[in-house]
Amino acid sequence: MSTTAIVILNWNGKHYLERFLRNIIDRSKSPGVKVVIADNGSTDGSQEWITKNFPAITLIELGANYGFTGGYNRALNYIEADYYMLLNSDVEVTKDWLTPLINAFDNNPLIGICMPKIKSAFEKEHFEYAGASGGFIDYLGYPFCRGRILSNIEEDCAQYNTDSEIFWASGAAFMIRSSLYRELGGFDETFFAHMEEIDLCWRAKLHGWQVWVFPDSLVYHVGGGTLPNNSPKKLYLNYRNNLLMLYKNLPYRRLHITLFLRMILDGMSAILYMVQGKKELVSSVWEAHRHFREMRKEIVRDELICNKEVNGVYRGSIVLLFFLSLKRLRFISIGANIR
Repeated sequence: MSTTAIVILNWNGKHYLERFLRNIIDRSKSPGVKVVIADNGSTDGSQEWITKNFPAITLIELGANYGFTGGYNRALNYIEADYYMLLNSDVEVTKDWLTPLINAFDNNPLIGICMPKIKSAFEKEHFEYAGASGGFIDYLGYPFCRGRILSNIEEDCAQYNTDSEIFWASGAAFMIRSSLYRELGGFDETFFAHMEEIDLCWRAKLHGWQVWVFPDSLVYHVGGGTLPNNSPKKLYLNYRNNLLMLYKNLPYRRLHITLFLRMILDGMSAILYMVQGKKELVSSVWEAHRHFREMRKEIVRDELICNKEVNGVYRGSIVLLFFLSLKRLRFISIGANIR
């Protein structure tokens, strides 16, 4: 029988644990499944609350905030299981949510990473921004989902209820074989947070693994629990880490033209922020590019691996299509152009 560890990385999320932890425990009671909480140096009393209210749960105290990447990398060193389900503390799970994911891993050895369908904890008939029903990227590296194109979030009308191979799985509910996690060296800690799960999925695909979504598994996600969507720091991390991800994983023949086009598009977005009077966001974009240029000097690309083609990429610009579209852009209208 396979074993699964649900690992919740917590940083000052006591209010989410109070709201969701009992739900996770009660709806994850299956043979071989355990719940572990890794605490990233919280200062809100999370550790004491966990110890008092759930003394049977394994609590790993990391002692400092190592971010999403460093926190999980350190915590998983202490956890033995066949499969890891990395679950945000702000997620509500549903009955038997783990079963389709575990069965997929048990029955298909080619699947290395998978995710459930993710809907909004606030508007439960709609998909949630961070993952929806499976993630993809476009030719320039911009991520989007089945059910979410940039800021357009669709209502879930069962239009994306088929099991599907995807490009990336959301870090909000991210299941990976422990052997694959170790094979790839875990998350890239230079990312700290944001885009790290897309980078890990890309590396897994370059090594021949598949990434899937199984919509029969359903969770609800609050989202923005650590950094709000309008946070300059979050914007900075998304811009910088997206560039780092492209530099690490793109085939060499596409690398320089892609980065050049991204400089143009990111510069245009900075101008738009300036026109809107959002000077702090302009600084985030410029700092992201400046730090990327510094950090890429330390990256050693594996050209043999990077030159492999992977599926799940939209062969156009999702950004241009989004802004040129005369109506709300939906995934179903572009899915045929993903390969």
